[in-house]
Amino acid sequence: MGIGVRIAPMMVVAVVLVGCGAPEHSAEAPAAATSTPSPVPTPRPTARETPIRPARTGLLSCAEEIGATAAAQRVAICRDVSPATHPPCNAANSCALIEDEIAKSCALFDGNGLPMKGCGPDPKGGEAAANVVRRYYSALNARDYSTAWQAWGDDGRPGQRYADFSKGFARTRSTRVTVGALPPSEGAAGSIYQTVPVTVEAVLDDGVRQRFTGQYVVRRVNGVDGASASQLRWHLDSATLRPAEKN
Repeated sequence: MGIGVRIAPMMVVAVVLVGCGAPEHSAEAPAAATSTPSPVPTPRPTARETPIRPARTGLLSCAEEIGATAAAQRVAICRDVSPATHPPCNAANSCALIEDEIAKSCALFDGNGLPMKGCGPDPKGGEAAANVVRRYYSALNARDYSTAWQAWGDDGRPGQRYADFSKGFARTRSTRVTVGALPPSEGAAGSIYQTVPVTVEAVLDDGVRQRFTGQYVVRRVNGVDGASASQLRWHLDSATLRPAEKN
């Protein structure tokens, strides 16, 4: 928990948020003290805060995370919108995986035709980009590392093996993110980039609490001819996180 000049050097203190085995200049590591990160606006509440739970092992199912009734409603939306023959629309899966399938299915329309019932924000808009970050941390909190891995793209986080990525969160009991006010998106070279300010909180298995602030940059292809459905989806492009100052 990238590409280009937005990448900041790694600090060891953030290993539980980024996974071990990352390149020396990991896009997801906290920025060095000499860097000048973008200001972080006052965080606003997200639609669903990820609760901090006692130490556990194994996947946190959607039914466990939000309750059977709410999970069943999410599963029903997933089944309605997904074109897949065997979609992962099951309350035994993580909420992040179910929500990712919903977002992926809704993004297939890419603004063409009438929106499907159950689809959320405009798939091209900034809120859809911010939801990628929210799902990323929801997946990490649920220990659904495969879904978190693919938030970086179909092939996962560039320059890092999946085994190292998942191993880096082995000591993390729980994690959650709060998204700040979104600035306007930027376009360049056929892509759209959306900066997403964040405050990240994590609890380690030994009870130590950590807090980081910074930003993710989320990217999607902007209507390029021949672009695949995957390229038209928002995915994590880079991240800059640093330990938050103590009050």
